[in-house]
Amino acid sequence: MGHRETKSDFLKLLRDRPGFDYGPKLIALVEKHESPLDLLQAIIDEKLLLKDDACHLWGDYLGIAYVDVLASTITEQAIGLIPIEIARKVRAIGIYVIDGVLTVAMATPEDAAMVRSLERIAQIPLSPVFCLPCEIDDAISVQYSTERSITDSLDELKRDALFSDPDLAAERIAELVGTKTLARTLEEIIYFALRERATDIHIEPQEVLSRIRFRVDGSLREILTFPRALQTAIISRLKVLSELNISESRIPQDGRFSIPMGTTRANFRLSVIPTIRGEKAAVRVLTSNAKRTSVTLDTMLMSQRILRPFRRLIRSPSGIIFATGPTGSGKTTTLYAAVEEINSPKINIATIEDPVEIPMAGVSQSQINAKIELRFGVMLRAFLRQDPDVILIGEIRDSETAKIATEAALTGHLVFATLHTNTAPQAIVRLMEIGVEPYMVAPSVIGVLSQRLAARICDKCKEAYYPPREVLLKYFKEEGLTDVQFYRGRGCPHCRGTGYRGRIAFHELVVITEEIRQMISERRSVQEIARAAAKVGYRPLRYDGLNKVLIGLTTIEEIEENSSFDWAM
Repeated sequence: MGHRETKSDFLKLLRDRPGFDYGPKLIALVEKHESPLDLLQAIIDEKLLLKDDACHLWGDYLGIAYVDVLASTITEQAIGLIPIEIARKVRAIGIYVIDGVLTVAMATPEDAAMVRSLERIAQIPLSPVFCLPCEIDDAISVQYSTERSITDSLDELKRDALFSDPDLAAERIAELVGTKTLARTLEEIIYFALRERATDIHIEPQEVLSRIRFRVDGSLREILTFPRALQTAIISRLKVLSELNISESRIPQDGRFSIPMGTTRANFRLSVIPTIRGEKAAVRVLTSNAKRTSVTLDTMLMSQRILRPFRRLIRSPSGIIFATGPTGSGKTTTLYAAVEEINSPKINIATIEDPVEIPMAGVSQSQINAKIELRFGVMLRAFLRQDPDVILIGEIRDSETAKIATEAALTGHLVFATLHTNTAPQAIVRLMEIGVEPYMVAPSVIGVLSQRLAARICDKCKEAYYPPREVLLKYFKEEGLTDVQFYRGRGCPHCRGTGYRGRIAFHELVVITEEIRQMISERRSVQEIARAAAKVGYRPLRYDGLNKVLIGLTTIEEIEENSSFDWAM
């Protein structure tokens, strides 16, 4: 069947789709694009249909499932079956192998001859699925990236005459940052970071060399080192992407940049600081729209003892619910999951964030901007004139925002917010310390959730073991306790030999009772509030952490490392 017949049949599907606007815009696209795949991409780019809807419609027409490879878990085994040269040439990438069959995402899965050719190359039966060409291209860039590909790009950069003299390179930096070799080198670093699930990329000068480190599952890992002569060029390229001043290296600079990823963009936050050996860059990998997976309270594996009362709290008509913990402990992710759970057309939800990390359908999201004095307090006052039911505040940093938030809760709004405290009971006292009067705190706060993240044991190499008795006595009161199983990861290719893959949260929850409200009004201590909360089920973080250890989600070492508790009971 030719392009014209295929396109005609696809247009008939669009015409029959309820609510689809088959108007002048689509007619113009039809005339412009001969290839059905080009037309499909144009329909998505022009937002005539949501990407998933358009791709599922095309897949239904082909009789083949659609898979977004940028949001899929792709296995090393599947990647290894198709060489990168072939993958790029035919726009196909292996996803996983089940029961001896390789599932492959292809731009043209209906091409039976191509499927047979790939089967001969992979030497395994294939099950083709459809994916957009641009998504396959970016997935190949990410999934086939390695330390070797970064090293090769750095070596090519090093051979460039522009970098033979570091002082010369510094003088001609404006010329350097535009070179294709430098752009490709930085892309390789970023692609490999995405493949390794890194949350942060550190590019830092050392005494002799510079090094690249990734933070993965909460731990920093050194990836490779490279000549310091290339450091200035790489940092400058990051500055150009982030629209920072490349000629200024004496003061810290912060910025943001993004790169295309499928039909959307992957977003990053950059911080550059001067050190005695040169500038150091830290790149935070923000949630990519292209790779976003649905985060829910259920998928977070929150303990039922915490989850049940927390779900009751988030359905309250008014009040403040805090998520507390250090930076990077997943507070915002938890609040996103809570908002997603109650999100409906009947509720007006607004958020104030810095930055907006995950776009949410049906939610009005705003980003603060300190450069124009658009602060949390300013936006919060404005939101209160927008008839909100629920407000999410990215972080309460000052007394102004705290006071407005408590006023909002007292006037019939449900407020979600984050706060930096070590424990849940401390959040209540912290509000009063930053200037909110007890008579406002007591009736406004309805619950505080504190959390930490620990590395999760790799499912592929998890094994049970029995710790020595003296270790058990450190964590359990029962003298006669024996034969308690702990778990650990042996280390395998799936987890890069670390024994961990992914992270798991552990929590504590304080539900505010009338007794606690009275104690807040009397400015009682954190310890007294914690004892009152314990009467209605509050348990410190260590209890939930130990529970996650016993059911094999993480290790006791991770719980100890990510919490500062006296374990003696």
